[in-house]
Amino acid sequence: MSVLRGDARGGARRVGIVVARFNEAVTTKLLEGALAALSHHGVPEDAVTVVWVPGAFEIAMVAERLARSATVDAVVCLGAVIRGETAHFDLVAGEAARGIAEVGRSTGVPCIFEVLATDTLEDALARAGGPHGNKGWEAAVAGLEMASIAEQLPVVGVTG
Repeated sequence: MSVLRGDARGGARRVGIVVARFNEAVTTKLLEGALAALSHHGVPEDAVTVVWVPGAFEIAMVAERLARSATVDAVVCLGAVIRGETAHFDLVAGEAARGIAEVGRSTGVPCIFEVLATDTLEDALARAGGPHGNKGWEAAVAGLEMASIAEQLPVVGVTG
């Protein structure tokens, strides 16, 4: 039996982070958590590229450009979509998830989805350094682990 498991050692890993500006009070905290996690796991500051985009809907396009650039080993996508009184919430959250997932599948570069979809600002802040921890930290660690796993697997079926 062969068992593969990723590790979160940063070392020479290069990470792209795409952050939505919309709901910046939340996304800034997610970014702080992600950067702290990368530093904690040994990723040098100059090995991290942070790109701010207008909102969660725009994350996937930039994530794809980073993934195809061959300058990153993983892309961490951070955003916050908070439910309002219209269907806009469902459209944006769903398309952000679909787009980010497609980037990872089509490029073979791990693309971590951490776009919070919450009912209230309070719920989002609770997951961005509040009582529920910092999902930005968790996303960065997942990116490192997935980069390690991707490195161990053969490259097959990647389109592009």
